[in-house]
Amino acid sequence: MGATQTTVREIAIQQPTSIRVFERFGIDYCCGGRKPLAQACEERSIDPQTLLEALEQAAVAGEEAGRDWAKEPLEAICNHIVETHHAYIRAEAPRLQSLAQKVVSRHADAHPELKEIQQLVEAIGEELLQHIQKEEMMLFPYISNLERSQTKGARPHGCFGSVRNPIQVMMAEHDSSGDAMARMRSLSSDFNPPESACPTYRGFYQALDEFERDLHQHIHLENNILFPRAIEMEEG
Repeated sequence: MGATQTTVREIAIQQPTSIRVFERFGIDYCCGGRKPLAQACEERSIDPQTLLEALEQAAVAGEEAGRDWAKEPLEAICNHIVETHHAYIRAEAPRLQSLAQKVVSRHADAHPELKEIQQLVEAIGEELLQHIQKEEMMLFPYISNLERSQTKGARPHGCFGSVRNPIQVMMAEHDSSGDAMARMRSLSSDFNPPESACPTYRGFYQALDEFERDLHQHIHLENNILFPRAIEMEEG
């Protein structure tokens, strides 16, 4: 199988430095990461060879000096997600909602798409706050206990049966959040404000762009690394 037929997801797992490259080229490596690289390039009108060269350069240069999460303990991944990505959502979702309200009140008459963006910001904020609470209260403790049971021998009891069941729910919610962010990106012309935009308007779009980047990293860790390993561990 040629490199362009490898899925984006597989590349992101095998080469952590690829994540920054995918972000730079606007390629979804989390929810949309099941596509072959060639298809992802075609959809974004990107020359596959150009992307492959960028991936190779990133690998050689060590563009992202991050941890290789595919080799980390599951509990460490859970803790990192909670302390980094969940904490970011709790801080940023209310701020985005406040910015959306200010921008809509001042600019929605001239830019009616802002009203739909505000609705999406409100919805995704509420959904994600509920989502991360479910992970922290039920799924992540179960996964951590499952990992510990590999040495202790006693499997943890989950009220949800197989870990596959809550994981399927979490992944469906990830898809919903990804779709909402993609819709906002489309409505905002890739989070590019109009020339006449005030600083608050510009800051709002920049914050949405940063929020999407963090969400992609967050979902990648769960969909592509944490969840498959948890399922394999439970069924192994």
